[in-house]
Amino acid sequence: MRIIAELPHPEFKISIFNMNQKFIVKIEKGVLEQSYKIAEMDLTEGVNSVFELLDEEFLKAVAARFAEMAKDFKSAYFRYNY
Repeated sequence: MRIIAELPHPEFKISIFNMNQKFIVKIEKGVLEQSYKIAEMDLTEGVNSVFELLDEEFLKAVAARFAEMAKDFKSAYFRYNY
């Protein structure tokens, strides 16, 4: 797996990898991570199509998902410790 791009974002670390004819988009926030795999053949403009997929609406959904993930993890952590 090799990294082909990193996109600047104020909230997340966004990395794009290439492996086995797939683009892998990895989005990290603290200890949490989301990843998405997209077949190269499904995109007409290669990595530029990946950039287009990561629009404002998608990144808002990613932020909401991170908030839910954090809430779920926090709940599980407190159940474990109490």
